[in-house]
Amino acid sequence: MAGIKYILQREVFDSPEEKILSVCNVTKLIKKKKNSYLCIVVNTKPQLIVNVVQVKQQDKAYKRKRTWALDEVKMIDGKNESSETHELDIVLEKQYKWFTANLHERQNFITVLYKQINRHVKGEKAVFKNVPKSWLSESSPEKQVKGNNQNDADDHSDESDSYEDFHALTEKEESDLSKLISECDFAISNAELFMEQLGKNLQDLDGANISSILASEKQVDALMEQIETAINEAELVEKRLDEYDEILCHTRDTMEKMGEKNLMIEIANNNNIKLLNELEKVINQLDLPHVHQVALTDTDLTTAAGLAAAKSAGKALQNAMNSDIDPALLRLTAVQDQRKRFEKWKAKFSQTISRHLNNMFIHLGNDLNEAQLHAPVHEISLSKHNTVHRELSTYAELMHWTKIMDRKAYDGLTKVYTTSMGKVYDREIRHFFDQARQMISTNKDEMNTSMTGKFKAQPTTKQVAQPYGLLGINRELWSNGVETNERQKFDSILEKVLAELEPVALSEQMFCIGFFQLDVLSPTTKNTQTTLDSIGADVGRDDRDTAAGTALVVPQKRIDRQINEEVRRMMISLFGILEPELNNFIVSFEKLDSFYSMYVLVRLTQHVMSAQDAHSFLSMTFASALVQVKRNFDKFMQMQVQSIRESKMPKRSKCGLLPYVENFEEFSNTAESIFRKTQRRNDLDKWYTQIVGVIFEQISVHANEHPKTPHQVVKMENFHRMHSQLAQLKVTVLESLKKDAKLKYNEALRAYVTKYFGRPLEKLNLFFEGVQQKVSQGVKETEISYQMAYSKQELRKVISQYPAREVKKGLESLYKKVEKHLCDEENLLQVVWRAMQEEFIVQYNFLEERIQRCYAGAMINLDFSIEDILKFFSEIARSH
Repeated sequence: MAGIKYILQREVFDSPEEKILSVCNVTKLIKKKKNSYLCIVVNTKPQLIVNVVQVKQQDKAYKRKRTWALDEVKMIDGKNESSETHELDIVLEKQYKWFTANLHERQNFITVLYKQINRHVKGEKAVFKNVPKSWLSESSPEKQVKGNNQNDADDHSDESDSYEDFHALTEKEESDLSKLISECDFAISNAELFMEQLGKNLQDLDGANISSILASEKQVDALMEQIETAINEAELVEKRLDEYDEILCHTRDTMEKMGEKNLMIEIANNNNIKLLNELEKVINQLDLPHVHQVALTDTDLTTAAGLAAAKSAGKALQNAMNSDIDPALLRLTAVQDQRKRFEKWKAKFSQTISRHLNNMFIHLGNDLNEAQLHAPVHEISLSKHNTVHRELSTYAELMHWTKIMDRKAYDGLTKVYTTSMGKVYDREIRHFFDQARQMISTNKDEMNTSMTGKFKAQPTTKQVAQPYGLLGINRELWSNGVETNERQKFDSILEKVLAELEPVALSEQMFCIGFFQLDVLSPTTKNTQTTLDSIGADVGRDDRDTAAGTALVVPQKRIDRQINEEVRRMMISLFGILEPELNNFIVSFEKLDSFYSMYVLVRLTQHVMSAQDAHSFLSMTFASALVQVKRNFDKFMQMQVQSIRESKMPKRSKCGLLPYVENFEEFSNTAESIFRKTQRRNDLDKWYTQIVGVIFEQISVHANEHPKTPHQVVKMENFHRMHSQLAQLKVTVLESLKKDAKLKYNEALRAYVTKYFGRPLEKLNLFFEGVQQKVSQGVKETEISYQMAYSKQELRKVISQYPAREVKKGLESLYKKVEKHLCDEENLLQVVWRAMQEEFIVQYNFLEERIQRCYAGAMINLDFSIEDILKFFSEIARSH
């Protein structure tokens, strides 16, 4: 151990401050070929530190691999308290499992580690497990190995401490020692002579040192004098430097004072320049040329030159009053005086504009009313006021100025315009719709009827007439309807009405938006009424004298909504009569004929969907009317469904076609002519599905209620008619219902034939049913003739009861019964008769087959053949 300790001390821990206390040769427990050394090393500088170092040997070279401080050691596990165990586990940042090569090194390493941890670790100390208690003491481990007494342990402890003080030779000491030994070859053979030689050399060296010291005394004195001289010179230099430092400090203070004075001068100059610029800016902003002052006080709006001068003056005044001036400068007397002059000029100018525009609005309204009194009434048209708009547009800029500078005057002018023009539009729109009613009505009575919403003269029957076109009511009970050409005339005039309204309303709306600047929320000056309250914006002003024209910070969506609301309010003031008149016009004709609601629904939808501006007043008005029309349409369709459910059976000998089935053709044809290839097709299809579904339900219900006609006939005829009508309509959503109608018709036909045709050869059928029963009991078909009840004689006796003459007579009676059941409208008699013929042939073939199978060779046949049957049916059909 001493040898490897010496080697590691020299090659790895070569610093004088590092000393090895203990070394243990270990290998990994699993990979035992990888050899390394665990060393306990003490470092004395800069302070005493003890570490555990793992040294790895590679190709005869040693290299540090890991280093741990003592406080990083968490646990030492000896695996077994026996001293003969080679395993050793140390828990550091993880658990390391080692196998020690030498038991003595293992014991010494554990003991020294325990001693160093107890000396240097202040906090929580490592835990030693499965280690002999005798090792965990302050004494050296040499005691347990050699088995000496306690006194020997003290001596060995001193020896260990001295070994711990071992210092390795430096390279220079090692070279000098080697040189000395090489000069004395006899040192090994004659040690006394070698010691005498060493002592002699030492005496010579001491003498030479003393002589050298005595000889250098004068030189030392001279050196001391030079040092004294140098000190004096240094003091002189230091004094001179202090003088220079005082001069420099004085110069520095002087320069600092001069710099401060220059800075203050520059600041003053900059402030004067800024003040001059601000004053020039204020003067330029608040200066109003004399020509503009004259235009503001003596305004002439009747000439083109005066109007142009007024516009320029108003714009200049607006810029001056809304100029961006620092709030501090607003307290200047000159500024306040100038702003007072601005207020006087503004009030004067605003008053002149308001008076002039107010008179114009009133006169224009009166002139338009006078023109209407002499307007022709023979054609439907709505006047367009483009001339008025062009005349007023020249004053649009002044109107915009009024909105910004004097909101009160602007609101007053807006109210005067809407009042004057609103009266004009009220009269024009009423006259316009009166013209439309006159063109739709064919005579004065119809006109009065449409205006009052009453129906035409009721039929002179005891029963009260029902509204025209209800599916569940007999046509005889309908009130007088409107011809198809009248409906088409209404549709064309309605289209013209809507087309005439669009340009007039849109033109007026665009004029109002541009003239009254409804698409701009203009900021106001300090003395005008702000628009913030109307839009609910939370923008406050601390001082009414703050800069005018500050931008309003309002969300864009709220601004757009406010603009739309302002436009709508103005258009309602102008066209307030439009929506009620349009609704009255539509409702009056819908009361006359509910089919008008279909025409209105289609036309209004086309105009709403094709509108260029979906948010315009007219589009919103049409959309509102469209909602009411759609409700009326749905109400009309619901009345159709209700009339079908409440329909009553016709009190006739033959039921025939039910009212709603008969009326459905006219209803569907009318609806298709209106809704074909339109945007409201889906609405009609939805009601088609519901109406046809209710018709199918009620056919089944009413078929069981008629006292005379068989329910199979009622279903057969009505489902046949519905299938025919649905096939002609070719509506996609009704395809499934068309197939259902065909299926129900066929089922009713089969049920009717089965019930009323029955079995004309009943006794023969009963005879062979008995034969079939015997066969099922085990009697062979060839042996049936040997049965007493089913002998050949019995069969001939039964066949003799059905001569051809009697069969034909029975068929004639059946034909009359069928003819009595079926109605003439559907022409189903021949269809039913052909179905009965086919049924008779099937029964005939069945009987013939049974005769040939059970009575083969007996020469037994029916009195008639299939050709006879065909002849019977044909002759009966032709005779009727």
